[in-house]
Amino acid sequence: MTSALFVVSEEGYWGEECVEPLETLSDAGVEITVATPSGSPPVVDERSIDPDEVGEETAEHVREVHENDERLNDPIPTARADAEAYDAVVFPGGHGTAWDVNQDSDARRLLRDTVEGDDGKALVVCHAVGILAFARDSHGAFIVNGRDVTGFPNEWEEGIVDENDCMPSGRKLPYWVEDEVKAAGGNWDAELESDTSVTVDGDLLTGRGPGSSSAAAETLLEELDV
Repeated sequence: MTSALFVVSEEGYWGEECVEPLETLSDAGVEITVATPSGSPPVVDERSIDPDEVGEETAEHVREVHENDERLNDPIPTARADAEAYDAVVFPGGHGTAWDVNQDSDARRLLRDTVEGDDGKALVVCHAVGILAFARDSHGAFIVNGRDVTGFPNEWEEGIVDENDCMPSGRKLPYWVEDEVKAAGGNWDAELESDTSVTVDGDLLTGRGPGSSSAAAETLLEELDV
């Protein structure tokens, strides 16, 4: 059976970016395990279950899955996860990843081992693409250097943070994904003229944001030949 590991934020994952791939892969028969940096249940970004932000239907569905999915409620710590045990590792986005997943050495290890392995695929979505600005390969080079990627663009971030880079909650965003990934050598194109943006570069797949979650999951299934 094809298997996938979801590395999900405890600081605030974006609901659709986790739930959409989770259900798409599950419906295709993929066995899914969830991991978080500490092993505590992931925390959903409240904005991603706000009907005014995402619509009533999406908000209600994400909340239901978040509260009732056994895999999300019983994760393993990333330190105990082995990339070789899975066919794919998925990193859902959300601003929360900037504070935990993207800075987690074990999450970076999982990404490195997946893209350097023989058959594994890594799917990284939205703000989780920021992990590529910090993850290095086994030779010490940035994994993203020279790779084509998409992710959460500066143009969208400008509409969320204030002049001090503070979120609506008042918490300061530590970095902007596009800036950091470019600085690490990534070939960035968020394809802002397109409704969705999913980029495949070898074993690394990236998705732009919530609206690309479904397309990203379907692309992953194609890459896995599922």
